[in-house]
Amino acid sequence: MITRDRIAGLDVVLAGGDSKDAPLVVLLHGFGAPGDDLVSLQRVMRVPRETRFVFPAGPIALDMMPGARAWWNIDMMRLQSAMERGDLRDLSTEEPEGMDEARAKIDALLGELEEKFAPRALVLGGFSQGAMLSCDVALRTERRLDGLVVLSGTLLAKDAWVPKMSRLANKPIFQSHGSNDPLLPFALAEELQHALATAGARTTWVPFRGGHEIPGPVVDRLGAFLDGVLAKPA
Repeated sequence: MITRDRIAGLDVVLAGGDSKDAPLVVLLHGFGAPGDDLVSLQRVMRVPRETRFVFPAGPIALDMMPGARAWWNIDMMRLQSAMERGDLRDLSTEEPEGMDEARAKIDALLGELEEKFAPRALVLGGFSQGAMLSCDVALRTERRLDGLVVLSGTLLAKDAWVPKMSRLANKPIFQSHGSNDPLLPFALAEELQHALATAGARTTWVPFRGGHEIPGPVVDRLGAFLDGVLAKPA
């Protein structure tokens, strides 16, 4: 069952379980995608049947195409120029303008979801820009998160993030990245994974031969990861 709602000022798609305390997975789309871009994942992943999924839409509407959304704006001219030069897109020292506001919106969303559904387990994650935002929230929120999913994300705001990573010690984290990703370099994804593991997080690292995407084998591994996290009693 799929429904649409507006929660904490964000348009959301809800799918899956309908019991009050069902485990909850919140997945954030990437830059330029529609809010329901990741909805198909819940149909193909093997997770506990009662799992509820929430797919919020970014608050920023983009002119590039109908339905395109973002969590914060990206300098597209800079990105295109870097890709044309073949430069690695190292964002590790940057804290994007608008990320603070996006984090506050997701933190508020998580709070309302907890009040509305009282989930016995809660996992936050996303793809690309949504993955970066999920990391930022996980590192700074006071709310309980039972797991984190980072699909084709990268290391941002290193000076702010790395000192906070000890907060994720023993936290199960799923991270995947394509070795030929033209947008977010594989080496920086490896650096993020290493920093999280060094801080004591229980990382499931799934590199794959491919680009900026979520291929079938990653979906399978993600389903197994979520099943392991969500099936455990809170």
